[in-house]
Amino acid sequence: MADDAQIGARLRRVRQAQGRSLASVAQEMGISSSALSQIETGAMQPSVNRLIELVGVLGVPVSTIFDDVDVFAPQVNPHADATEPLPGVLVAQGPAEPAALGQGVTYRRLTPGALAGADWFESVYPPGSSSSADGAMLVHAGHESGHVTRGRLTFEFDDGAVTLDVGGSLSFDARRPHRVVNDTTEVAVAIWLTVGAGEHS
Repeated sequence: MADDAQIGARLRRVRQAQGRSLASVAQEMGISSSALSQIETGAMQPSVNRLIELVGVLGVPVSTIFDDVDVFAPQVNPHADATEPLPGVLVAQGPAEPAALGQGVTYRRLTPGALAGADWFESVYPPGSSSSADGAMLVHAGHESGHVTRGRLTFEFDDGAVTLDVGGSLSFDARRPHRVVNDTTEVAVAIWLTVGAGEHS
């Protein structure tokens, strides 16, 4: 599993590769340079909301946190167990390592390699957890479609909420403020497809 230091190091490499200063990224996110530095060094564990906000500001997909490679070198295979049995066909027999975020929420990519303009991943929400501990709504580029495979999740928007049980799904423009909440006593799991995740809003 990718730990806080690995996630932070990957995000720092993206920021530095873009030639952006710590201060400019922190200012765009509305946080202090110190807080962003703590995320990049692994001293502070970001919430799901904060992490997705950060990759949105950097203009890269959430899958960036899973890749221990240069994100600007897509020809490098980012999945440790992936192979290319046929030209242009990338295969992985085992699951990717999950990344741990705030409140015990984990993300795990479901593709053997990065997909241009899209993310396909699984998120696991422990009882009482959410994508943002402080109640902040998330806004980022792209369109999202989620499908609940275990438990029950509530999807909060600025004008209401939708609760889905196993088998339920929803789609929405990710520029619409949103937050995912597991207010039950059971673990909940969702599979997500985000299209246009790396585009700036």
